[in-house]
This record gives sequence, C-alpha cells and structure tokens, in this order.
Amino acid sequence: MKLFTHNMLTSKMIKNVKVGYPLKLHAAEVKVTPSEFRSTYVSRMLPKIDWGVLYEATQSIGQAEAIPQSLADDYEKNEDFLRKAHHALFEIEVINGEMICPETGRKFPIKDGIPNMLVNEDEVN
Repeated sequence: MKLFTHNMLTSKMIKNVKVGYPLKLHAAEVKVTPSEFRSTYVSRMLPKIDWGVLYEATQSIGQAEAIPQSLADDYEKNEDFLRKAHHALFEIEVINGEMICPETGRKFPIKDGIPNMLVNEDEVN
C-alpha cells in the first residue's frame, strides 16, 4: 500500500466512530520502488494530502528521512521538495503490516501491499 492511499483511508464506517482518521500505521515490511517523477502531477496532488498525516506515517514506518516535517510554501516551484513528496507518496510501499483505527483500536491488515478494510456486518452503522 502506498502512503498516498493510507492518507485517504478512514475507519468511519465502523459503528460509533466519529472520524476514524488518521489510521495508525505499523509496518512489518516496507519496500521502496522508484517510479517516474512528474512534478505537475505531484504538485496537483499535494492540496489533497494531509501533510501532517503523511509525515507521521513516514516516521512510523522507519522512513523518517523521506520528507520534511511541513509542507513547503513554494512547493509548486520547488523541485527538490516535489521529488521528496513524490518519493513518500508513490515510491514507499507498506507490503505487510496493519492500520489501526484511532477511536476503536480495530486493526486492518495489510498483506502483499493490499489493505483489507472489510468489516463485519455487526461493526457497521
């Protein structure tokens, strides 16, 4: 699972969960796979990203050096920053691990890079 995906997921579908975001991330296996850098694409994606959540995710999976702590003010024109954002969002992948609902502690497994967000019928609103 790419960190871009993690940044978008929530456990709000669980009964009595008000926000369910951000999911805590624990990784047993992480893989870094280089991919083509497209500055315009990354620049357009950044407004949709919760930077603090992305930063915390990189910290929690041992990729602390991946990105700066805060979003650069000039990120649209800052190629170095965009490359770091691209790396964190699209090249770092959690292969095996889990995500944890911040409100209930419910664990969602990640296996072979695929997050399993299925819930039991009695868990949903």
